[in-house]
Amino acid sequence: MVETTRRQAIEDAASVLFHKHGYDGTSVRDIARAVDIQGASLYAHVASKQDVLWSIVEHTAERFEAAAEMVEAGDPGAVVFGPGVQLISLVRAHVGVVTDDIERASVFIIEWRALDRLHRDEVARRRDAYEARFRATIALGVQIGAFAAVDPALTAAYILSGVNGLVAWYRPDGRLSAGAIAEAYADLSLRAVQAHGARP
Repeated sequence: MVETTRRQAIEDAASVLFHKHGYDGTSVRDIARAVDIQGASLYAHVASKQDVLWSIVEHTAERFEAAAEMVEAGDPGAVVFGPGVQLISLVRAHVGVVTDDIERASVFIIEWRALDRLHRDEVARRRDAYEARFRATIALGVQIGAFAAVDPALTAAYILSGVNGLVAWYRPDGRLSAGAIAEAYADLSLRAVQAHGARP
């Protein structure tokens, strides 16, 4: 339990530092100082700075994936809704993960590029699979006439790029709540694809 708590504290501190200064701008000594231990002692809990980065990125990827899976699973007893509702729900879920832990989300969205080649390839594969959920929803909307004839891949990239931009400016104590931002982004995303007169 003590080891798990220490490891968690290290990752929490690293997330804040990576978010603020970037992976390359953060040293092992910076992380150790943030958790009040000697630099060399950090290696009793983690293998390397890369190890810490990978753990943060992997766990955050799992959170995004789990949130999207919950949307796709839906409520077994509910009425089946169309792609508009699906897209809104995916955007809301994505915003929820980002705003729930802005530091870790920032590390996942930006600092994953600092991973070694093997882990970068793994993250790229998972990010593409995640984005494919948005592409498929948009493609279905286009196919059934609920959405305008947009390019699904381009539109999914546009929506996710906009939502991911939250890591640059969102503050928990800011003017807008996380819920208000989720609703606004969901509405904007739907407006970007919806055919005139169509319903979600």
